[in-house]
Amino acid sequence: MTRAAMAVLAATLVWSAAERQVYGQAAPQKKVKDQGEYDLYNNAVKETDPAKKLQYVNQWAEKYPETDFKEERLQLYDQLNQPAKVVELGQKLLASDPKSLVALTLVAGNVQKLPSPTPDQIGAAQKASQTLLDSLDSLKPAGTADSAWQQVRPKLETLAKGTQMWIVDKPGQDAVQRKDYVAAEQAFTKALQQYPDNAQFAYQLGSALVSQRNADKFPQAIYEIARAVATDPAKGGLPGETRTQVDAYLNRIYTQYHGADDEGLKQLKQLALTSPFPPASFKLKTANEIAAEKEQEFREKNPQLALWMGIKKQLTDTNGEQYFEMAMKGADVPKLKGTLVEAKPACRPKELTVALSDATHAEITLKLDMALAGKPKTGVVFQFKGVPSTFTKDPFMVTMDAERGNLEGLDTEACAAAAPARRAGARRAAKKK
Repeated sequence: MTRAAMAVLAATLVWSAAERQVYGQAAPQKKVKDQGEYDLYNNAVKETDPAKKLQYVNQWAEKYPETDFKEERLQLYDQLNQPAKVVELGQKLLASDPKSLVALTLVAGNVQKLPSPTPDQIGAAQKASQTLLDSLDSLKPAGTADSAWQQVRPKLETLAKGTQMWIVDKPGQDAVQRKDYVAAEQAFTKALQQYPDNAQFAYQLGSALVSQRNADKFPQAIYEIARAVATDPAKGGLPGETRTQVDAYLNRIYTQYHGADDEGLKQLKQLALTSPFPPASFKLKTANEIAAEKEQEFREKNPQLALWMGIKKQLTDTNGEQYFEMAMKGADVPKLKGTLVEAKPACRPKELTVALSDATHAEITLKLDMALAGKPKTGVVFQFKGVPSTFTKDPFMVTMDAERGNLEGLDTEACAAAAPARRAGARRAAKKK
């Protein structure tokens, strides 16, 4: 078979015109061994039924294992979706011709089609893809136009990089399939160390950590997912719709763990961009930790109100009446602070209603041992000490017996003088005038 005939046959095996030019450069010395090889190859190329086509290619490979047209045979196996054959024969071809662009490309691309590639097959693809990345321009076939090469070159580079990423990613993906999330964590950690700007690896590491259901690992998981979201898509970040979905997921798990905190989440994303892994000092507080800190701060700043809120929580619980009878009634309750809502009567009262949780809703009624010596002003905050005597849950009210001397800070004013009574005789006298 002539070089021209082989070039025509090769042109049917690839896609674009540029690719046909790149991959169709048959060497002048290529020749079939005999008419039998020519017939098998010609039948394989022209056959349209995939099953029959594969039979012809297998017969050709069996009868003519050594041939000048190994690259063409490799392309036929690739067309027929026979990845194991492609990798096997591609390795053999590369052993004799390490710069075969066809073999390098097809070995790198076909390993991903294998359901369970062996370490040897993965190693072959790793080596082929690395060779493409390291020596791509030197692999340009002689006689290929620069314009055609510039069209094909980016595809080859993308293929090689994709294969490299796939090889690094595969151990973690396999571990996830086995639901071995600890192994997945280790694999994705290694992948992220190798490709620190890869947002996909950061997200997968975060997901593996979340899947372990270990609360101690949630902060790092959230950090990694925040990094995946914050990374610019133009610099290795997640693509559009995926990024939007992961961002929504990040907001959900961040809020569940830490509580709603838009500014805190924004700062976390900024921090996550500085390093693929959280710094040693990184700490993400849980919502419970934050609540406990706020409660402690509240107690320190408002000890009397905090005391009352604790008491009221017990009283409003299911067993509130029992708690009052056993723990409060007749007890020496520490001094409390509240706002005077009403005095009964308004002048010289012996009963005061007091609001503690806010400034308007009465919660305690103080029954005084002695009437006050004036008219107390409502809305005034004062301190008091009393002994609980009765409690009603609905409406909520605690009644305390209190001594007048245990009230501090009440603002009172003099009661208005009563108008003098007029005598009936005086009224009659006025009428006579």
